[in-house]
Amino acid sequence: MRIAFGGISIEATNFSPVPSTLDDFIIYRGEALVASDRYPFLKELKAEFVPTLFAQAWPGGAVDAHTYQILKGELLARLTAIGPVDGFYLDLHGAMKVDGMDDAEADLAADIRAIVGSRARIAASMDLHGNVSQTYVASIDLLTAYRTAPHRDALETRHKACRMLVDAIANATETQIACVPIPVLLSGEATRTDMEPGRHLWGALPEIDKIPGVLDASLFVGFAWVDEPRAHAAAVITGTNTAVIQREAQKLAQAYWAARHEFKFGTPVGSIDECIQWALAADEACVFISDSGDNTTAGAVGDIPGCLASLLTHNVPSAVVAGLTDATAVVACVQAGVGATLALRLGGKLDTAHGQPLPVHGKVISLFDGGREQDRQVVFQVANVKVILTERRSAFTQVSDFTQVGIDPLAHKIVVVKLGYLFPDLLRIAPLAYMALTPGAAAQDLARLPYRRIQRPMYPMDSEMAWAAE
Repeated sequence: MRIAFGGISIEATNFSPVPSTLDDFIIYRGEALVASDRYPFLKELKAEFVPTLFAQAWPGGAVDAHTYQILKGELLARLTAIGPVDGFYLDLHGAMKVDGMDDAEADLAADIRAIVGSRARIAASMDLHGNVSQTYVASIDLLTAYRTAPHRDALETRHKACRMLVDAIANATETQIACVPIPVLLSGEATRTDMEPGRHLWGALPEIDKIPGVLDASLFVGFAWVDEPRAHAAAVITGTNTAVIQREAQKLAQAYWAARHEFKFGTPVGSIDECIQWALAADEACVFISDSGDNTTAGAVGDIPGCLASLLTHNVPSAVVAGLTDATAVVACVQAGVGATLALRLGGKLDTAHGQPLPVHGKVISLFDGGREQDRQVVFQVANVKVILTERRSAFTQVSDFTQVGIDPLAHKIVVVKLGYLFPDLLRIAPLAYMALTPGAAAQDLARLPYRRIQRPMYPMDSEMAWAAE
């Protein structure tokens, strides 16, 4: 049994002014992909897995069309060179917006299908924040998605997709996919799976898996910060019995629709000034605040200095801003050296629609080189605030992201992160957390985003609409 594998993975928003280009992708080719730690389970499966190309980028703006064609072209060329295969495992995020194109994942899957032929099986795994269309699922045979947000089951999901693919080929199992689009568009921060109603909706999926005729049940929130017709939630069931999977997909879609009013943010929310006031009044020694509108894990730019300005206005006793994208400021700090005092204009250079450069005076505390020229980071002290400046868009999702630049987050009263919900490692340590409803490409007030091409009606934009799964 020969199975090829690869993919292109990015969460990309057309609301960001900064496109994603080839330089933003980390690319694994051939044996380097096998040697990566992404697929440790392959040796357990009874098949020869043959690598093509896997390209992954940090969430960002829409992918430049030329970049997409380069990546897709190389993946397809490698697949063609492999020769006949019994299957293909497609490793995706599922929210890849390509400039000038709708439904990039469907385009990629269709071209892979054209090469491997109609008899080969294609299995895909996706993030539950991916967007799914009927066109996309028509090109593949099996699909599974994460069941946790914040994500804890990425490796498990990839393993499951490959296992289902091997089993389907070995047993000559004929599979179908039922996809029921749900006209609901909510943010990931409002649809966590570790609190209700997400806990019971995603918690019910393993029981659906056990139904005869079903192989996998997946429930997609979708990716809200993209203006495409496929931007919506979806219930997707893979199985062997057409009637059963269609019935279960409709039931799952209806359950999600019925719960739409129950979805709430997982932490208290307010303006940045309100969150700072709450944090200063809190008994907890450390409070995390999410700068949600400039959330780089949803594709925002990460250079809006509004939260830093508010911290300085409130004269906080001790705070960290992690981080602020500003390549110019990083270069200036590196040239000045540790201990230097200098005037800078921080941020506001990329997302100029939501922020302007903030004039500050401060001191270079430390420098960090991540191994590439673009990965340099600087800790810059402004009054009582330590600002972690980054040369490239990044996110501080783990404790180690702080400690590697010499900062103990819990030693500060307020820690501002450019996230939405806290990722598991930070959630584990945070004594208290708030989410600031700040401006930016990932703004949480979806009704105010300039959508022009999503399907309407759509909840919550059209709050009075009626709908039933069919």
